[in-house]
Amino acid sequence: MHAHQNYSLLLVVLSYVIAVLGSFTALQLAVGIPHAQTARQRWSGVFAAGAVMGVGAIWAMHFIAMLACDTGMPVTYDLPRTTMSALIAFGACSIGLAVAGSAIFSWSKLVVAGVCMGLGVAGMHYLGMAAMMMGADISYNVGLVAVSVGIAIVASIAALWLAFNLRGPLQMLGSALVMGVAVCGMHYTGMAAVNFDDNGGRLPENFANGLRGNNLGAGIFIVTLVMLLVVLGVNYMRQQRRAQVSI
Repeated sequence: MHAHQNYSLLLVVLSYVIAVLGSFTALQLAVGIPHAQTARQRWSGVFAAGAVMGVGAIWAMHFIAMLACDTGMPVTYDLPRTTMSALIAFGACSIGLAVAGSAIFSWSKLVVAGVCMGLGVAGMHYLGMAAMMMGADISYNVGLVAVSVGIAIVASIAALWLAFNLRGPLQMLGSALVMGVAVCGMHYTGMAAVNFDDNGGRLPENFANGLRGNNLGAGIFIVTLVMLLVVLGVNYMRQQRRAQVSI
């Protein structure tokens, strides 16, 4: 018997908000990558933007949205797989930014970087799904899985283009709002591809050791929100110092 998916509207909204704020923060950091004076500065920019985009925007959105889903049965999350999914998102976004932001811009380089990043994001999502521990067997609609991967790749290409072709804060905000829709679209398409089939209540051996908590989604949102605001604040102060030095 298939378990129905019901969603907490509050957590769905919070997942979109964190995707938008994370995308905006990552765009703020990424614009400086092509202008780095040294290799150290460039890689620092790549990893900082990759961490914010991959973990602060995409992974946090994904996990909050996972917690928004109520299948009517208890669920916990395997910590090693959940951690690995965050690392995959960080690595994929960092690779995409490093490739797309190197040397002279070209569409072929952008597409290669976007495909790598999109496949990494999709891998993060489905590894995160595999981290779910519950009394059900998980199966997928292959067609919808393919659509979700396609959305992830297109969204990644768009994100990378925006990261290196926008400058104004209003443009970045508008782009972040669109990126939030794209990131959420990929996740919820992936969730629509999932079937949870009741297996008679057989729980995995380490079910009791998994991540769980009634307020886990809100907690992740608050922690990520604070971290993103701190990053935005630090980046703003650095920009102000650079502006004063250049006067």
